[in-house]
Amino acid sequence: MRAAHLMIIIGVLAVSACARGTPELRDLRTFSGQPEEFAIVPPKPLQTPEDIGALPPPTPGGSNRTDQRPLQDAVAVLGGNPARVTEGRGGAVPGADTGLIGAASRFGRDGNIRTTLAAEDEAFRQRRGRFTWQLIPENQYNRVYRSQALDPYLWLEQFRRANRRTPSAPPEGLERN
Repeated sequence: MRAAHLMIIIGVLAVSACARGTPELRDLRTFSGQPEEFAIVPPKPLQTPEDIGALPPPTPGGSNRTDQRPLQDAVAVLGGNPARVTEGRGGAVPGADTGLIGAASRFGRDGNIRTTLAAEDEAFRQRRGRFTWQLIPENQYNRVYRSQALDPYLWLEQFRRANRRTPSAPPEGLERN
């Protein structure tokens, strides 16, 4: 009787390990039971204008002066012009970038490249994880893409041997701790 129960448990575990579905690239779930501090974005502080008559009219359902605009804020912090950034422009290319787009697509371009790459990456991860199974799910990113990783210290060493400048690299002797 005990052997039958053991065989049933082993069979259930084997079948459940085979039915994993699509592997996740990165498992970003938190199991701590605590709130996610990065999911909470406080609004910008309210400001009283110098002239109350200069207040803009209300826009129900529209944007607010205290709404977060992370893309524009990042551009402003980096010294750019946040007015040039339009988040919902629907894929339109600004006039200043047409030369860049033309040079980048001079050998042709695939308008469906993101979908194609996503499908190819999914097939690659399926092939790499075909004969592996786990009782406890874990992040598979590093295991799947290990063969495609570059060793930064090997390349740093090669550049230094070729007398190339490496100004952002750590000084010699400090890189492999």
